[in-house]
Amino acid sequence: MGLRKIIDNLKPAFSEGGKLSFLASTFDAFETFLFVPNTTTAKGAHIRDCNDMKRTMIVVVVALLPALLFGFYNTGYQHSLSVGAVPEFWASLWFGFLKVLPIIVVSYVVGLAIEFGFAQARGHEVNEGFLVTGLLIPMIMPVDIPLWMVAVATAFSVVFGKEVFGGTGMNVFNPALLARAFVFFAYTPSISGAEVWIAGLGSGEGVVDGFSGATALEHMAVDGTLGYSALDAFLGFIPGSIGETSTAAILLGAAILLFTGIASWRTMLSVFAGGLAMGYVFQWTGVTTYPAWWHLIVGGFAFGAVFMATDPVTSAQTNTGKYIFGVLTGALAVLIRVVNPAYPEGMMLSILFMNALAPLIDYYVVEANVRRRNKRIEPAK
Repeated sequence: MGLRKIIDNLKPAFSEGGKLSFLASTFDAFETFLFVPNTTTAKGAHIRDCNDMKRTMIVVVVALLPALLFGFYNTGYQHSLSVGAVPEFWASLWFGFLKVLPIIVVSYVVGLAIEFGFAQARGHEVNEGFLVTGLLIPMIMPVDIPLWMVAVATAFSVVFGKEVFGGTGMNVFNPALLARAFVFFAYTPSISGAEVWIAGLGSGEGVVDGFSGATALEHMAVDGTLGYSALDAFLGFIPGSIGETSTAAILLGAAILLFTGIASWRTMLSVFAGGLAMGYVFQWTGVTTYPAWWHLIVGGFAFGAVFMATDPVTSAQTNTGKYIFGVLTGALAVLIRVVNPAYPEGMMLSILFMNALAPLIDYYVVEANVRRRNKRIEPAK
């Protein structure tokens, strides 16, 4: 095909000995993004098919699209409610697109620039992981967050969350969550206040009386109510981060990940089970008065369970470890929400904490398996 011929004609200039050989990593990144590499491993036992890392990351991006598209619409929808206007579908979708697109652009431009820079400096291939991270970062941010703040947080997550560990596949913590954690602790008012969740609400201009923009998690922490109908919370017609409000859209993405085998159902299911179990513990002991399952449909719980906790790099690797990792992640998230009212969203800290424990979990799971097998082969006494 024509594009393949153009790439083949340009390739010698970027190969060793060519005039632009110093940009070999950059050229390889674009080539392998457009076409599946024709190289295979020379030794060892490996599964060989067309699903390389870039194709895998693209599937994850596709799975994120339902939540992202709904995030576009909900951004416009919430803005219309805040100013007393009747939300119209296409107008809300377009408004949200225009508000969210700059955040996505900044995330990709800053992150990819750093990724390409490190690859060129090290003479390595460009890591593919930022195809997903670059979209995850905007989706877990408030819509009115300043763009310079997104740029700084993205740079922090790529440099200190990935590159210092050696790049994609070597990082200990989920880079997108590190970006959110950086914003939360460095610029707390810009991500924890009620007003930032609605586009334009921070200025207070034209906001109708009685409209606060408080999230469902804030209502639960303050007065023990949801603040919205359970159906609206599940569908996503509530204030919140750009891509985290619609549990329905997130579950659609989960179906894509599970059908394609990209994400682990063990981890995903265990996160929901752990969160629900901890929610019932607080409900049965009288600490909370609202239904335990509310935790699963508000805040970043569903988004974290589907797209963050299942990260194959920072999660547990063993099958038993995935169950342990998931249950503890969900339980810890609800524990933080309930015990610390000043921080109603606990999913971010929960996943980051469990990222640090994941290698330890796998170690003890493997050691337990080794001990069991050694007992089987011990001669009878």
